[in-house]
Amino acid sequence: MTRLRVTLFCTLAVAGLALGGYAYWHRATPSLVVAPRADAAERTILYYRDPSGAPNWSATPKTDAQGRAYLPVYGDAEPSFDPPPPPKPTGDAKIIYYRNPMGLPDTSPVPKKDSMGMDYIPVYAGDAPSDGGTVKISVERIQRSGVRTEAAESRVLVRPVRAVGTVAIDERRATVVTMRSDGYVEELYVNTTGQDVHSGQPLFRVYSADIQQALTDMLVAKGWPQRGSAEVSTSGRPHEGAMQKLRNLGLSESRIHDIHDGGTIPRAIDWLAPAGGTVMVKRVINGQKISAGDELYRIVDLSRVWIIADVAEGDIADIKAGDRATVTFRAYRGAPVEGTVTFIYPQLKTETRTVQVRIEVTNPERKLKPDMYADVLFHADGDSAAVITVPASAVIDSGARQIVLVAKGEGRFEPRPVKLGRRGDGYVEIVDGLKAGEEVVTTATFLIDAESNLQSALKTFSEPEQSK
Repeated sequence: MTRLRVTLFCTLAVAGLALGGYAYWHRATPSLVVAPRADAAERTILYYRDPSGAPNWSATPKTDAQGRAYLPVYGDAEPSFDPPPPPKPTGDAKIIYYRNPMGLPDTSPVPKKDSMGMDYIPVYAGDAPSDGGTVKISVERIQRSGVRTEAAESRVLVRPVRAVGTVAIDERRATVVTMRSDGYVEELYVNTTGQDVHSGQPLFRVYSADIQQALTDMLVAKGWPQRGSAEVSTSGRPHEGAMQKLRNLGLSESRIHDIHDGGTIPRAIDWLAPAGGTVMVKRVINGQKISAGDELYRIVDLSRVWIIADVAEGDIADIKAGDRATVTFRAYRGAPVEGTVTFIYPQLKTETRTVQVRIEVTNPERKLKPDMYADVLFHADGDSAAVITVPASAVIDSGARQIVLVAKGEGRFEPRPVKLGRRGDGYVEIVDGLKAGEEVVTTATFLIDAESNLQSALKTFSEPEQSK
């Protein structure tokens, strides 16, 4: 009996909870059935909208996929999302056509309604695009869109061109030390690469049989006049020929006269540096046998160096010899150096599509080393002549053509094709299509361009209908 009572109690409790939950849910859940207002019979239904709020509409009653009825939208409760129709111009303005109230490219020569019952909007002669393509926009829309204009002006364009370069030696300041006869190095005075030398400094001592023979011939020819031969002494040709032979062997003029005046032939000759600078290459060691034409030293004067910059193919037209350039070396970023463009190389690198440009800079402290990297900024002044320019933001470039929007006043704008030139400092040169002083739109250009395209499309759609 006790077990029966417990079972009955539990059953009643569960049933009570279920009924209470249903009652609570029924009170908390709003009804999905929208009761029409008492005066719905007198109200005009414009269309029916999706009950879930999705952007779906219908001109007639219907249900959605769940079987819910579309909700009616009445005329006195419909919010207007479209801008108010333009006011009718004063006077006897002529209506050109009627356009779709939703902005679709659909026009009509007579008044009509769309599929939702909305009236087409009249377009008057003053609002339609002119034959010249002028766009008219209301003052309110211009103010809301933030349209700004600026006059085309004459100015000198300075376009900075950037490139990457490397330090190179000045080829005109490099000297190679060679001998014109065979010989043997007996003593080496300059024996390290990178050593600084000055012109006339002894580099090494060399014994050369050819030089010894030429020296002997010179002294012998020098003594011929003392032998009493009047014929030989008056001519002097053997003496001058011997000295010229020594010059041809590369012996310095001062060394030839020293031996000539001293009358003594040394066993080995000190070979002097032909120019001053830094020894960049050394290919000789003590005791080495050298042959005529061998490169023994390469001496380079580094007091002035070249910067070889690789300029992109599209920028090379803006650079010419004589332009200024600022060179910043990555090893000394805080000490940029000013240089001058001295040469533009005639060939193009096909791998990188760049052209090499030479810039000369001074290097008094020898801090700039060959093959150092540098960042180059060219100050390309062009022809230094004033040209008609507009801000770069004023140009609408579609790739196939470039246009600017010329402000005509009273909300009218004319899309005008132009021919562009050089760019620089945020401005672009106008080669053809614009005159100095004409106002062009610099901001919200794409908004006006879209309006122009819309009006052109509307005019195109209306022309076949008007011709009927």
